[in-house]
Parts: sequence; structure tokens; C-alpha cells
Amino acid sequence: MALTSTGSAHWEGDLMSGKGTASLETSGTAGPLDVTWKARTEDHGGLTSPEELIAAAHAACFSMALSHGLAQAGTPATSLDATATATFGQVDGEWRIVSMALDVVGAVPGLDEDGFATAAEEARDGCPVSNALKGNVEITVTARLG
Repeated sequence: MALTSTGSAHWEGDLMSGKGTASLETSGTAGPLDVTWKARTEDHGGLTSPEELIAAAHAACFSMALSHGLAQAGTPATSLDATATATFGQVDGEWRIVSMALDVVGAVPGLDEDGFATAAEEARDGCPVSNALKGNVEITVTARLG
């Protein structure tokens, strides 16, 4: 069975001086969140951006994939703290997400740094958000036990 999730946006005005909102419709847990072009390209100024929302989704997805992989390998994590940093910039005159840097610190009894790094790379390569970005966005991962 496929599960659908819905987000929405409302925009007023032109790109440069306009403003809008984004909301998480399915859960209702966030929104309306204010967005502007300036918040994407110059200064966040307390507003969010599509890239920040994608980064949050990627960090959550990656954490789930890593947690699952570690448990399947017999070394379940006690905790994982992941961040994803999306870089939005111009490539050949076009605006795009150019990279996503995943960073994770884990508490994983019975696993060494190399094993944790390998598990993190596998999670990066297997998480559905990574797969949606793959081929369009450079995705790196840094993993350490803490």
C-alpha cells in the first residue's frame, strides 16, 4: 500500500519582492511557514526555505535508514543525531540545490568508527530522499561515534 503525504504553498507577488507560506498538510504539524526569495538566496532572516525543508526531510529519512541498517546488522543504535545541510546556488546560470551534506553522530554499542562510517554510507545510498536527489545533487556523509 502506498501512503501519500501532502504539503502546500501560497505565494503572493513576484519572485523578488513577493512572499509566501508553506505548510505540512497531512500532519498539520508545521505551517504556515513564511518563505521568500531573499530567505533562499541572501539571508534566512528567521524564515524557512524549500531547501531547509528538504534538508530536514533528508536528515529524518537518513536517520531512519541508518537505524534500520544498524539493527539489521545486529548493532542497534542507542541514539543518532543527524543534520543535513542543503546548499542552494547557481550552476551554469540556473538556481539549484547543488549539494547535500549529511552529518551524523551515533551511540552504537559494539561498533567501531569504520563500521559506523560504512553503515552511514550505506544508509546515504539507500534512503528514499537520497534516491530522489541522486544524480542531481552531490550527497556527502560524515559519520562519527560520540
